Amino acid sequence: MIPMEWLFTLVVIVVALFFLGSFIRIVPEYERVIIFRLGRRTKAVFNPGGGGNGPGLVLLVPLIDKIRQRISLRTVATDVPPQDVITRDNVSIKVNAVIFFRVINPDQAFLSVEDYIYATSQLAQTTLRSVLGQMELDDLLAARDKVNQQLQRIIDEHTEPWGVKVSTVEVKQIDLPQDMQRAMSKQAEAERERRAKVI
Repeated sequence: MIPMEWLFTLVVIVVALFFLGSFIRIVPEYERVIIFRLGRRTKAVFNPGGGGNGPGLVLLVPLIDKIRQRISLRTVATDVPPQDVITRDNVSIKVNAVIFFRVINPDQAFLSVEDYIYATSQLAQTTLRSVLGQMELDDLLAARDKVNQQLQRIIDEHTEPWGVKVSTVEVKQIDLPQDMQRAMSKQAEAERERRAKVI
């Protein structure tokens, strides 16, 4: 039979470990945590990793501090769903893209916008439709690098107040209507025939 003193000591140790575990957090290098103390954004009590909210060991004040969210600092790649766009020369196309971004200020990403990933995706969709709607189809097909840079610059300007840095936007695919594809192939074939006659 276990003596009462040992049993009491064991219970005290278990309670102490549970109590310690409730306010000690280890934050990985690629994450930051958003801590609220009595409803206000605050820094951790002890954080040797620097920055107040990670990485490394983070001590919370028991029953007062709450971790509201963990935010990853890694680059996120998000598909922009296919968008129906009418170009300036009245050609209806379907365009999709991919956007690469990462959080550079976790506080702003949490406090400035409700869901920074969803908001960035929605902003990318509207910007894609807006920018491509101002271009002619030939310019869009010939100068895709310029289009990508313009999209990246515009989206990055809008996401900067959210603490989000957009590094790259790439237009992945442009789907042309079938009749437009046939017309372009006939035009290319006629051009080849013209060159052949000249030769």
